[in-house]
Amino acid sequence: MASFQAIRAQRRQERLSQLQQGSQALLSDPAHQQVWLFGSYARGDWDAYSDVDLLAVAPDPAAAVALADRLRGAGLGDDVIALSTSRWQQHQAGDDPLWRGICRDAVLLAGAGGR
Repeated sequence: MASFQAIRAQRRQERLSQLQQGSQALLSDPAHQQVWLFGSYARGDWDAYSDVDLLAVAPDPAAAVALADRLRGAGLGDDVIALSTSRWQQHQAGDDPLWRGICRDAVLLAGAGGR
């Protein structure tokens, strides 16, 4: 019989796979766009009431908003934040405690590059 932690890890991996596949399919420019998972699913401490938090990152704000709209429209994210690439980089380099936590825990689901 599988342990509770093993079942939980398997469910998290299944959810991440679904989010990765769905996100990749929605990128119009995979070389310059990214989708990041953050929050409780990224940290692995989600519960039955957790939502899916995503960052839609694209070269400019309009492209980021369009990607965020596609992610929400496909039902992939409950809370989707649209960020330009430069704004995402500013958050990664900044010292705001909220964004430090988001950047530390974020999981890249789709797109090129990393941190």
